[in-house]
Amino acid sequence: MQILIGGAGIGGLTAALSLEAAGFNDVRLLEAAPAIREIGVGVNLPPHAVRELVELGLGDSLAEIGYPTASLSYYDRKGQLIWAEPRGLEAGYRWPQYSVHRGRLQQLLYRAVQERLGADAVHTGQRITAVNRHPDRVEVTTATPEASTASARTADLLIGADGIRSAVRTALYGHAIPLASNGWVMYRGAAPFPAYLDGRTMVIIGDERQRIVVYPIDAGTLNWLMVRPADPPASTTAATAAAAATGAGSDAELGNWNRPVDPHRIAGEMADWRFDWLDVPALIAASPEAWVYPMADIDPLPRWTFDRVTLLGDAAHAMYPFGSNGASQAVLDARVLAWHLARDADPLQALQAYEAARRETVGAVQLANRRQAGEVMARVGALSRANAHDAAQGELKDIEAGYKKLAGFDVETLNNRPSWSVARRT
Repeated sequence: MQILIGGAGIGGLTAALSLEAAGFNDVRLLEAAPAIREIGVGVNLPPHAVRELVELGLGDSLAEIGYPTASLSYYDRKGQLIWAEPRGLEAGYRWPQYSVHRGRLQQLLYRAVQERLGADAVHTGQRITAVNRHPDRVEVTTATPEASTASARTADLLIGADGIRSAVRTALYGHAIPLASNGWVMYRGAAPFPAYLDGRTMVIIGDERQRIVVYPIDAGTLNWLMVRPADPPASTTAATAAAAATGAGSDAELGNWNRPVDPHRIAGEMADWRFDWLDVPALIAASPEAWVYPMADIDPLPRWTFDRVTLLGDAAHAMYPFGSNGASQAVLDARVLAWHLARDADPLQALQAYEAARRETVGAVQLANRRQAGEVMARVGALSRANAHDAAQGELKDIEAGYKKLAGFDVETLNNRPSWSVARRT
């Protein structure tokens, strides 16, 4: 069976490895970028994602590039601890939690795909421009930056893993799915910086007005991301200038991770966030570069699968980056998809079963991330400003426990769930 995957990000590459492990060897990835380069900053991999990568035989390689997270701590804007909990092995999981440079993770997966499926398994510079579904096949049209004419490829199945602005999703629905924004912007970067606290803690500092997340991605580098509401334009005529200054941008900028911003300007916004255990403005100012991202997601989709085509990762369920679950849910998608394709002789039924197993569950995670980004932090912030830290702690503890169950990584469920590995098809 010939399988095409649109997109060679974390989700698409993991899908290729999962399919190969299940015995599907005719798998090719079409990536719009001209090359797979080590770009980006940090990403978190909680134990439910780490388990899947370990079961794909990547445990040792992941341990070489991943930095184990031991705890998650919430602090108020004054740097006072609200609540902390253990993470990874320290929390009783059978698998660790890692923080890792996103580009290094993508390179690890890319090399594994080349080793297992061949050096020509990933075709870069191939932007999908059209998808045509036929009863017995799917045809994909691609264009390269240099070519004046398009080329076509056919396959038995197509997996759309091509990100928040998915061309596959647009082709399936017949129109672009609008991106949703809460009006916030996120600034992100990484810098060589001394360790803080025990050296293995991820911290979330602030409230619903402004907050920053910091965690180490290796022994000498701290990753940070700061979020706050975009500045409202002073007037209608000044809207364009204000959007450029704040990073809010137009809809065309939603989902764009690659807009640079001066880290010193961001450091200046956080000049008072100096604590005896972490100097936030110094960390940001030490960053060689930084990026601004107008935060965006999509509403849960009513459908992922159309005959021989299905969606995966951000193409299916782009979500706000809260709860460390964007990349993780894409990894889970990939594993569940391969599991169903290996177990069902009818690939179309397998795609439907994959959607039934994942769509509503991940849709609930999308909505939970929206709540965490807004109303949850508003309640916690109000309690901490009233010096009701015990109540804020109880709020966070309950939310975290419920979220882990929802996203599939509470300790008992994850440790005891059967594996999604399957016997290799012959």
